[in-house]
Amino acid sequence: MRGPLDDLVRRQKNGEPSGIASICSAHPLVIEAAVRQALETGGRLLVEATSNQVDQYGGYTGMRPDDFRALVHAIAARHDLPQDRVILGGDHLGPNRWRDRPPHEAMAEAENLVAAYVRAGFTKIHLDCSFSCAGDPASLSDDVVAERAVRLVRAAEAAAGPDADRLRYVIGTEVPVPGGAHETLDGVRPTTASAATRTLARHRAAFAAHGLADVWPRVTALVVQPGVEFDHAQVVAYRRELTGELRAVLDAEPGMVFEAHSTDYQTPDALAALVEDHWAVLKVGPGLTFALREALYALAAIEAELVPAERRSRLPEVVDERMRAEPSRWDGYYEGTDEERRLARTYSYSDRVRYYWPDPAIDAAVTTLFDNLTDSGIPLPLLSAHLPDQYRRVRGGQLAADPRALTIDRVRDVLRDYDHACRTTDKELV
Repeated sequence: MRGPLDDLVRRQKNGEPSGIASICSAHPLVIEAAVRQALETGGRLLVEATSNQVDQYGGYTGMRPDDFRALVHAIAARHDLPQDRVILGGDHLGPNRWRDRPPHEAMAEAENLVAAYVRAGFTKIHLDCSFSCAGDPASLSDDVVAERAVRLVRAAEAAAGPDADRLRYVIGTEVPVPGGAHETLDGVRPTTASAATRTLARHRAAFAAHGLADVWPRVTALVVQPGVEFDHAQVVAYRRELTGELRAVLDAEPGMVFEAHSTDYQTPDALAALVEDHWAVLKVGPGLTFALREALYALAAIEAELVPAERRSRLPEVVDERMRAEPSRWDGYYEGTDEERRLARTYSYSDRVRYYWPDPAIDAAVTTLFDNLTDSGIPLPLLSAHLPDQYRRVRGGQLAADPRALTIDRVRDVLRDYDHACRTTDKELV
C-alpha cells in the first residue's frame, strides 16, 4: 500500500527539496491553526502525539490514542479538511514513561502503548527505545535498542493485522530530549555518519533476525541529530557545513529520509536548508505553543487597556498563579533567583506553560479574555502595537479582528515558515 509519506520520500529521492511539518501538540487551537494552514496550502496535515501526552492510561493530557484521534478528526471535519489528508503519528513510543521499572515490565507497557496507537488509526510510528530502564546501563548499545524496537514492531504489526501495510516506522538512537533541552546548551554536535550507519545496520539485522525483513521497506525515516536544539534562552542554529558526511548516509536507502526533532525556533532559511539536505520531516511543538502564549498575552495587554480591572481575565496572572500552585511541570527545569525563575516560567523557549493550558482556571481565563475582547472590539491602533503582523492582515482584509482568529493566525505565522521550507503545495496530493 502506497501512502503519503512514500510520496514525500519519492520526491526527496528525485531531488525535490520537499518536506512536511510534524505538529507535536495536543492544544485544540494549535491543531486548528494547522488544519487551516493545510487547507490554504492544499497539503497534508501530520499531527503527532507523544508518549507522555497520550498513552493507554491517558498521559498528562488525559487522552488515550482514540481520544486524540477523535480530537484531531473533529477539528479537521469542522473545517472540511478531508480525513485522507490527515496523518496521525505516535512520537517517542517506547518505554520512556516507565523508565523506573525493570526492562521487561517497561517494554511490556511499551508494547501495549504501541498497539493502542495502531488500533486507534495512527500510521506513523516512531520507535524510541533509547531510554534506559531500571537496572540498565546509563547508555544502551545499538543492539539493545534495535532488539527492543523490533519488539514494538511485532506488537504494532499484530495490532494492525491485515492492514499492517499502512504502517510506516521511524527509527533512530540519537533522539533529542522531547520538548527541548533541560539544561543550558554549549553547542550541539550532529550525529556522525558512522553512528547513523551503525544504527541502520543494527536495526536492519534485528528486523531480519526476527523474521521482519519484509517490514524493513516500511521504515520511512531515520532520526539523527542535525545539530539543532534549543534551551530556555537560546537556539542552536543549523549549520549545513557540519552535516556533509551525515547527509550521504541514506543515499543507498531508496525508501528512507531523515527526520529532525527540536526544529522549533530555527530561522526560515535554516528550515529550508534542512529540507534541502534531506531532513524531510521537521518536528515542531513548543514553538507553536510559544506563539500561542505570545498571542494570548498580547490580547491580555489589549484587554487591560479596554476593560475595567474587575472584569478582566487576568490571564498572565492566572497562569503564573496556577504554575506556582502546581510546580511539578516546571520547577525542576528552571534555575536561578526567584526573578529569573519567574521570567523563565513565562518566556522560556522550552515553554513549560504549554502543560498548563488545560487547567480549568486558565481555560476559564482564556474564555473570559475572548469574550471581553469580542464585546469591546479591538481598536486597530492597539492591534498594531501588540500584534503587528496580524494588524497588517486585518487592514488588508485577510483576517478578522476577532480574538480567536488573531490567536490562530499568530500560530500560523510559525507554520507558514515551515510550509515555505517544505515547499508545501497541492502537489502533495499527487
